[in-house]
Amino acid sequence: MLIDTELGYENAAGAGTGIVLTAGGEVLTNYHVVEGATRISVTLATTGRTYDASVVGHSETSDVALLQLRGATGLPTATPDDDQVAAGDPVTAVGNAGGTGTLTAADGTVTDLGSSVTTESEGPVAAETLTGLIETDADVVAGDSGGPLLDPEGEVVGIDTAASSGSPNSSIDGYAIPIATALAVVQQVRGGTESSTVAIGPDAFLGVQLTGTAGVVGVLAGSPAEEGGLAAGDTITAVDGTEVSSAEGVSRVLATSAVGDEVRITWIDSTGTTRHATVALGASPTA
Repeated sequence: MLIDTELGYENAAGAGTGIVLTAGGEVLTNYHVVEGATRISVTLATTGRTYDASVVGHSETSDVALLQLRGATGLPTATPDDDQVAAGDPVTAVGNAGGTGTLTAADGTVTDLGSSVTTESEGPVAAETLTGLIETDADVVAGDSGGPLLDPEGEVVGIDTAASSGSPNSSIDGYAIPIATALAVVQQVRGGTESSTVAIGPDAFLGVQLTGTAGVVGVLAGSPAEEGGLAAGDTITAVDGTEVSSAEGVSRVLATSAVGDEVRITWIDSTGTTRHATVALGASPTA
């Protein structure tokens, strides 16, 4: 499935891919595909029908999210692999390459089964280090994230997640989360069991749009940020006593908080005055 996101507090949009798990609209994808989204729409490539989606739960450390489509019935579902993938096996990475709105396929071979990769931060999405990944020489590109890595039987062996950077003439390595790893997160979410690595329901959110250096350029009306007195032109310098100097730093601290938690925000306003406020975090509209 094709995933499109709106990041209303970043004035941005994103695109990715999803894997249908149930006929009733459970969809598996990468968490970084939907992180920070204020709206998620998912389109079934074969029919063109589009559904609104919400995040049921996620694991940031595993980069896995489970979505639920609204009003979905009778969807064709993917088949998880029931064999053990091995180095040298042929695979095909499928995804919304380049965010063009069309599914494409890239053939390759499994080159390693225990790879690690550190991703780059982008907008509200913090850099992360993922381990235990399937590495392939398939040409995985932006937009493929969340899509299936298929074996010759058409079964899903992994979730396309990241790719190495390089020049147009250099080889690109693709990385996928093993499907067993992803489904373990799904089972925990379905069971409603939160842990230090798996969150159920919406993320906690402050309601600010930030520049890369934690400057406030927008505040959502009625949000905890507005109620605490934050305004455009301010610069956040600390969250709950942790100094921050970037939007990524703010997100990283808030990621450890839950909806309803009270956090102390420190900022410098447009006059150069240092101010403080304690606010109760709200629920992210979507993710």
